[in-house]
Order: sequence, then C-alpha cells, then structure tokens
Amino acid sequence: MRRGVGIGGINQQLLEKAKFSEKGSELARDHLEKLAKQFETFRDNLEKFAEKHRNEIKKDLKFRQQFQDMCATVGVDPLASSKGFWSQVLGVGDFYYELAVQIVEVCVATSAQNGGLISLDELLLRVRKARGKSKSAQDVSTDDILRAIKKLRALGDGFAVIEPTNGQGRVLIQCIPGELSMDHTAILNSLQTRSSFTKEQLRDQFKWSDDRIEAAIDFMVKEGLVWIDNNGRYTEYYFPGLFTAQRVTNGESV
Repeated sequence: MRRGVGIGGINQQLLEKAKFSEKGSELARDHLEKLAKQFETFRDNLEKFAEKHRNEIKKDLKFRQQFQDMCATVGVDPLASSKGFWSQVLGVGDFYYELAVQIVEVCVATSAQNGGLISLDELLLRVRKARGKSKSAQDVSTDDILRAIKKLRALGDGFAVIEPTNGQGRVLIQCIPGELSMDHTAILNSLQTRSSFTKEQLRDQFKWSDDRIEAAIDFMVKEGLVWIDNNGRYTEYYFPGLFTAQRVTNGESV
C-alpha cells in the first residue's frame, strides 16, 4: 500500500511552490522595469524629436498628424494639458484649445441655420475662414478638427462625431446636447447624396413601423435638426445642415 506524502512532503512542496512564485514575481518586476526604461527612453527621444521638428509639426498638416499618431503609440497625449513641456515647446496644447474655441463659435453662429448639425467639411471651411490667411495663422486639417472636438467632448455631450456606417461618405458633427439614437443615425447615413426624406421613403428603405418613424421624426423636429415642407404631394423633412454640406461638396461658398 502506497504511503501518503506526509506533513514533511507537503511542507516541501509548499516551499518549492513559494520559491517558483517568488522567482516568477522577480522576473515580472524585471520585465516591467525594462519596459519602463524603454518607455522613458522613447519619451525622451520623442521630446528631442519634437524640439528638432517644432516648425514642421506646427505648420505641416500631414507631419502634425503623423506626429500625433506616433505619440499615441506610447500613450503620450500632447493635448492633455495646455501647460508643461508640449505646450512650451510646440504650443500644441494652446493650438488645439484655441481651435476648440473657434469650433464652438462656428457651431453657435450656424446653429440657427443647420439645427446644430454640420458636416466636417463645412466646419473645416468655416474655421479656416475664421482663422484668416495671415502668415502667422496655422492651417488646420480635418484631423485637427476631430482632435479638438474630442477635447470638447470631455466638457459634456454637446459634441459628437457621426461617422458613415460604410466608412464612405459625409462625416457629420452634432453640436447640440443629447445623443442621437441608432434610428436617427441610420436616417442621416442614408442621405449621402440628398438632404431630405419622406416617411414613405423611410418605410420602404428600413421597413419600420409608422410609430417608429413618427418617434424618430418628432425628436428631430423638436431638436431643430429637420425642417418640414408641406408644399409637395408628400410631406418632406429637410436637414438644413445636409443642404449646406451638399453646397460645400459642390464647391460653392458658404
């Protein structure tokens, strides 16, 4: 008959297990320390790179976006504060905070016309006009606009980016409080080449019930996102923001 391991054997096993556990923790600590040192080295090199290429980052749209992407790979956010190294060396914090203020000003100024819904292209065009064409004015890109809006979202739910479902088409900026539902977003994404719709079109396209269609439309009318046109055979609902977006797409001035 086989004898049990006994108290001594159990203690020996526990001791060996503790040694393995201690060795594992030691290896994990060493690994974390090496990663931390690598991160600090990369961060130092990133700061040196930023100092060396300060002018390109500030003036070249594509270069600035690539620099932002490089920062993101190591979890460095140059926009996290308007103070500190990044602001002192690059002024990027101040640049994006100033841009955010200009975005708010444009959205407030156009809200009566578009109901608080504006295309990214139109917003970029209006912000560029507001910034002027002086040599001291830094040009901005759609990437800059989106990064500034991301910072604005930290202040509340007044700003949101509505992406097209298929990855192609107009990107819209919602600049009114409140979240749009999936139904509202579906309606917006269906209007890539026009600015209006009818209840009949929604019924045919989405196979929704009348109650569902009414609920979606009532909310958008109440929020001022759509206007009603009763002059035709069918009642049409217009997104004024999409109407001006179409003008921008066609190269017309706004």
